[in-house]
Amino acid sequence: MKAEITYNQKKYSINLSKPLDISLSLRGDDKNPIAWYLESPRIFPVKDGDFIGKVTAGASTNFNTIEFNPHAHGTHTECVGHITREFHSINDSLKKFFFTAKLISVEPETRGADKVITEEQIRKGLQKNEVEALIIRTHPNHIDKRTRKYSNTNWPYLEENAAKYIRECGIKHLLIDLPSVDKEKDEGKLFSHKAFWDHPKNTRFEATITELIYVPNKIEDGDYILNLQIASFENDAAPSKPVLFKPE
Repeated sequence: MKAEITYNQKKYSINLSKPLDISLSLRGDDKNPIAWYLESPRIFPVKDGDFIGKVTAGASTNFNTIEFNPHAHGTHTECVGHITREFHSINDSLKKFFFTAKLISVEPETRGADKVITEEQIRKGLQKNEVEALIIRTHPNHIDKRTRKYSNTNWPYLEENAAKYIRECGIKHLLIDLPSVDKEKDEGKLFSHKAFWDHPKNTRFEATITELIYVPNKIEDGDYILNLQIASFENDAAPSKPVLFKPE
């Protein structure tokens, strides 16, 4: 199944039968990735008196309750409502779902005890007005990112000037394979979130940040069409499923 997309007078041909899923699935056990000091998510059958919502326990259907936090337990997309006093819903902020995108790989630089993605590194891979979405894959890119426990690890983060440059390049949708674009413990400063959304001066309400993706090594750096889908939650963030398509 093929589709032809025209954007800014440029045509892209993609094969919809060859999606490249860069999301992490959510599971109810300790193999789920975790951040922000929470426990594993839970998926368990509903119990009501003698009823257990599980076919193997005699029910006609499997009927599970799921307890999780979108920011801590998997791939999620957030809007500026993540950092504002006023409520803003990702379900209202993200109204389009296909974007031109670029995937770049970077190895964060060591600065004291920190690992930092710098403006210079982003400049090497991204120019102004190239695409609408930027996907950042960090190296080393081990498969254990699918199950990693991030709490108290001081994960790599995006420096403020790098986030500002990404914004100035016209990127509306930023995707990264870390729990946050900011430092794990930054006293609530959230420099990169604020720089990307240009908050509070000229807040970009339509812009989004997607965190905790996983881009397998077999997917090459370069240009893609991104399909960014979210669960319809009235919340600052929702579980999401970003999928890439390589133009032919």
